[in-house]
Order: sequence, then C-alpha cells, then structure tokens
Amino acid sequence: MNRLLQLPRLIAIASLSAFAAASPFAALAQTIKIGELNSYKVFPAFLEPYKKGMELAQDEINAAGGVLGRKIEIVSRDDNGNPGDAVRVAEELLSREKVALLMGTFSSNVGLAVADLAKQRKVLFLAAEPLTDRIVWESGNKYTFRLRASTYMQTAMLAPDAAKLRKKRWAIIYPNYEYGQSATNAFKKQMIAMQGGGIEFVEQAVPLGKIDAGPVVQALIDAQPDAIFSSLFGTDLARFVREGEVRGLFKDRPVFNLLGGEPEYLDPLKDEAPVGWYVTGYPWYAIDTALHQRFRDAYQARFKDYPRLGSVVGYSSVLAAAAALRKAGSTDPEKLVAAMKGLAFDSPFGRITFRALDHQSTMGAYVGRTAVKDGKGVMVDWRYADGKDYLPSDDAVKAMRPPD
Repeated sequence: MNRLLQLPRLIAIASLSAFAAASPFAALAQTIKIGELNSYKVFPAFLEPYKKGMELAQDEINAAGGVLGRKIEIVSRDDNGNPGDAVRVAEELLSREKVALLMGTFSSNVGLAVADLAKQRKVLFLAAEPLTDRIVWESGNKYTFRLRASTYMQTAMLAPDAAKLRKKRWAIIYPNYEYGQSATNAFKKQMIAMQGGGIEFVEQAVPLGKIDAGPVVQALIDAQPDAIFSSLFGTDLARFVREGEVRGLFKDRPVFNLLGGEPEYLDPLKDEAPVGWYVTGYPWYAIDTALHQRFRDAYQARFKDYPRLGSVVGYSSVLAAAAALRKAGSTDPEKLVAAMKGLAFDSPFGRITFRALDHQSTMGAYVGRTAVKDGKGVMVDWRYADGKDYLPSDDAVKAMRPPD
C-alpha cells in the first residue's frame, strides 16, 4: 500500500490512542500508589515480617476489587535507618513515583524527620512503627498520623504492676536515641505519679545496636537496684539477657521490658528467654478472636510461617491507608487528612480508631509475663490492653500538641 494512503489511518490510530490515554477510563486502569519507606537492612527481624504483612493486605484488597475502582500498589524504599536518607527517599517517592501518601518508618528519629517533611509537602504520612510520643504530641502536625501504641501508652500498660511492687530504687536501661529516651521519661513520670516521692532512678544509656553487655550489667549490679525497667530490643536485648543471667543480675529482681514479649525479639533467645519478666508483646499462638484467627490463617497459608508483630503492623497499615482512601473518595492529600481524623477500621487486634485530637490510633498491645515452653520463649498470663484506655487526658494532649 502507498505510504501516503497509510498516513490518514496512522493519524486516526494516534488520535484514538491519545484520547484513550486522556480519558477517565484509562485513569481508572492506573494503580493508586502508596509510598512506603523503612529500615529493612537495619531492622530485618521486624521488617521482613512487616513487608509480608503489607503484601498480604495489598493482595486481599486488590482481589476484592481494589480501592475507588483501582488497584493499590505499594512502592517501597529502604531508608537505611537514617533521617537524611529517609527524607531523600520520601522526596523521590513523591516526585518520581507520584504516590498518594507516605507510610512506614521504624525508628523514632527517622519517623520524626519524615513527619516534618510531610508537613512541609502537605502530604499524608501514616507512621506505622515509630513509638516516640513526640510524633503525635510535642512535634505533632496536621499531616502525620501514628498507628502503633506509643511509648507512653505501652509504659502506662506496665506501670500499674510496677507501682504495686512498691520498689524504691529502679535501674533503667535504654537505647540512647529518641525511642529509649521517650520510654524512660514516660516511665519515670508515671511511676512518680502512681507511687509518690521517694523513688530513686539509676540510668544506663547504651548505643543502639552496640551494647557492651558485660560492663553494663556489672554497673547495674553495682548500683544494687530493687527492680529494673528496660526498653532494649533486638540484639541489644538478647545480649543483655544472656549476660544478665550469667552474672545473676535478674535474681530476685523484677524486670519490666517494653517490647520484650514480641516474637521478633523473644524467639531468637529460644530456651535462654527470661522467665517472669513483665512485658508488652504478641502471643500470636494463643489469640483466638475471629479477626486474628482469620489473619493468622491467611498469613500462614501464604508464607508457610507464623506471624510476628511486624506482620500485624504491616498488614494493619495497609488496611488503614485503604480505609482512608475509601472514606476520602479521592487521593487528594487534604481530603485524605480529613478522612484520617476519626477513621475506624478492623485490624487483627480488633477495631482501631485514629483520634481526631492528636492523630494517635487506639491500637493496643498484649501485656503479660515471659516463660519458656518447649524450648522457646512465650508470653503467659497475658491480656489485651486497649490503647484507648492508656492515653493522657484531652487537656494534657492539648497542652503538649501545637495546633494544626
């Protein structure tokens, strides 16, 4: 066929293609991108299960028809556990990937950096894991919402049992960065409020991931405390437990440890797991609610493995983001932020609500004691502490949090 005769046909095809790309039907075929960043290389014990939880939620949502008639797509990046890298990665997700919202982060200092960026860029940031109180209170902003129970909340779940012991001299050991400092301050304030004066605190701050357990344990022994409060986790916690057992630090001394019952940190200790510690954690093997059983069965069928707390956090984060998109009926940042205020959705831990007052969710935690069963650390005598019952008063929050 003559090339000149072909030309009108080619123009017509090009015109139809251009129309299709510009039409609303083409837009519906595009995915809604959720920008997720986290410290996968730095904290793999928590974040590998977390990523699996996200994948499970994404697949379930898309199999059910997606959100707003479109599939969701999680675009993940590693922030290297560094605030500067996290801001750079978040900027890339916003400018290059055109994500509808930001989600994730693990360590508190990284979460605070991304929260500040979200405020500057006027985009929703769903902080999945950072536990510092500042992210919703002193440094809270209009665009940042936090899923997990904070250091204040989890400390408040343990403090009543600690106060009942009427111990006067407390040793506190914590990782020396935002989370550990926040947990230490919360514990001291709550114990003084519950028990009154006369309490002594001896503190040991250790570099995150680099505890020199021998000298630290010996220093605590020399301090002769009546009880111990710890916010250590990960490899720091494992080294502390092993060295403390060898040197007899825990003999006849009650120990309270935030996060110490999470399988991410309890499982690696196996039969060396501590016995009798008061902890917050996740007894996945014993929770029999319908929502949790459904999640656990789906997770085990998909990954041939049991869930960790990170699995629940990743799964719930995606459910929350999808619920916000549905409620907003849009990917517009301001509509998403408005939708997040008072947003309620069902998670493996039950119904969770994001408070309009401070953007903190009511997700709770499991509280109990540690034990060893069949050569493995477990939680016993546990209960679910609903997050809504462990928050400061509205007036206290208003005094701490700047206006949006």
